[in-house]
Amino acid sequence: MAQQTVDNPFFARFWTVLSAHESRGMRELRRANLLGLSGRVLEVGAGTGTNFAFYPDSVTEVVALEPETRLAPLAKAAAAAAPVPVTVIESTIETMSATEPFDAVVCSLVLCSVADPDGVLRQLNAVLRPGGELRYFEHIASSGWRGGLQRLADATIWPRFAGNCHTHRETERSIAGAGFVIDTARREAMLPAWVPLPAQEVALGRARKELLAVE
Repeated sequence: MAQQTVDNPFFARFWTVLSAHESRGMRELRRANLLGLSGRVLEVGAGTGTNFAFYPDSVTEVVALEPETRLAPLAKAAAAAAPVPVTVIESTIETMSATEPFDAVVCSLVLCSVADPDGVLRQLNAVLRPGGELRYFEHIASSGWRGGLQRLADATIWPRFAGNCHTHRETERSIAGAGFVIDTARREAMLPAWVPLPAQEVALGRARKELLAVE
């Protein structure tokens, strides 16, 4: 049975410090990922609530899931200052209770850390209304020497250090495999190419759930 909450003290402290000192470039990527959203939104893995300030006022409600017990209180504090209504729920997506369909789902640096990304993406497809959007901002698999470094890191220390993050995941392939149609996608380097860290590149994109066929 999937866990409803997570308690990882080291990662929670690390992420709290990191998210409080994000670069301007990182903040702009977050803003771009949320641009143009409207209606009711599900955010998966809210962390400390870093996205909340960037939701446009066309969003009527955000339901934000954060299973890390030490990050959820920080997300709730950020929700209180958000420009749109945000409800933070301490739960994983795998154990989220049934709900009315959402107009959009937001994933920011979270699909790398779930145990079954393909299963989670199928679940996200199921909670979206037909035509609803998935907005993603995610670590992705690299090629060449960095891809080899990612595979080594993922098999050893990196997931323990970084909250179960797995950097060598074909996330966009999984998104398409879960029934989404990717409309726009781009890749951004978060660090210089020579920096020997596995989490160097991210994908930013928009995908949609196909409309139901009319018989």
